[in-house]
Amino acid sequence: MSSKKKSPVVHGAIALVLLAGSAYLTVELRQDEQAKAPKVQLVTDSPQLQANTGGQSGTLTWERLKNPDRSVLRGDKGKVLATFTDDARTATLKGPSRTFSEPANTPKRIVTEDWVRLMPEPWRKGAEKEKWFKDWYKEFAGSQEDDIFAFGFQYIQDAPTKKDDEGIAYAGDAEFGPLNPNGSVGNDLREELSDFYDYLEIPYTFRDGRTIQPEDKRARAVDCSGFMRLMLGYRARYPLASSDNAGGGLPRTANGMARSDLGADVIPLKGVSVADRPKNIDVLQPGDLVFFKLDGRTKERLDHMGIYIGHSTDGDMMFLSSREEVNGPTIGDQAGESRLNGNGYYPGAFRSAKRL
Repeated sequence: MSSKKKSPVVHGAIALVLLAGSAYLTVELRQDEQAKAPKVQLVTDSPQLQANTGGQSGTLTWERLKNPDRSVLRGDKGKVLATFTDDARTATLKGPSRTFSEPANTPKRIVTEDWVRLMPEPWRKGAEKEKWFKDWYKEFAGSQEDDIFAFGFQYIQDAPTKKDDEGIAYAGDAEFGPLNPNGSVGNDLREELSDFYDYLEIPYTFRDGRTIQPEDKRARAVDCSGFMRLMLGYRARYPLASSDNAGGGLPRTANGMARSDLGADVIPLKGVSVADRPKNIDVLQPGDLVFFKLDGRTKERLDHMGIYIGHSTDGDMMFLSSREEVNGPTIGDQAGESRLNGNGYYPGAFRSAKRL
């Protein structure tokens, strides 16, 4: 969609068409709503350096920041174009404005210019001078090709089915898991353990040579960590591990991902008690994985996770996850709003965050 301004009449007509044709995702330019979303404050800790990057026109400004250590690329008048965090492969690039919504389960709307993409290598100081980065940035700067956020919203309620050339349905409305014969509403109503290969209904061979077969009862279902593996691994191609202990890829569970040495810990895990709730969450950046302690029965294990997608138009810090209450991926409000700030079920259970 073009980023050029349109007249109010034309813009309104386009918005109505988008909303009517796609209940799971709308894309529009809304400067007034963007203004309502709080800005993340950045603190400079080193002088700005001038450099040309990846064949882009004009002079770009690189700035090194800390907590976490990262490189910020700025354009004209200091506008942030992209952020790259040391040891992380996910990068946040600025692009055309989009609106993410889920009318079936919440009135919340996220209007954002952030596009989260996976780089071929982890970022390190000075990587802006390397060929792999210049080639990658030239390809994706300003690109409207589906990013990780677009992948995620292709699994919420009423999302249409998409199939690849082999006939595998790789996207579409996902469930959380099969009904638990011993569960009830508010008490393990649905079973966990549904991974991305269950959703896809295909056997999958991991890097360690292990092949896992999907379970028929889990077809088209992913639990919270399975959903992240579907988005980040199967779709974005981050390496996947066959279990928490296999090594060499994204672990199977929320606890395994949170405690792994992958990426950068932007909010380090201090513990799982109520006293260990993070005091400052402003360091979060769209695309960060967020981890929760919801169930006392899991003892020291973290038992839920999602991906932070930014501020809603009313200022809440929203995350996307797969939840049994909504029976699948959601930013919904049922059994607790999908937000990190303030008080409530999920803010109180929030424990750590990782930039993968």
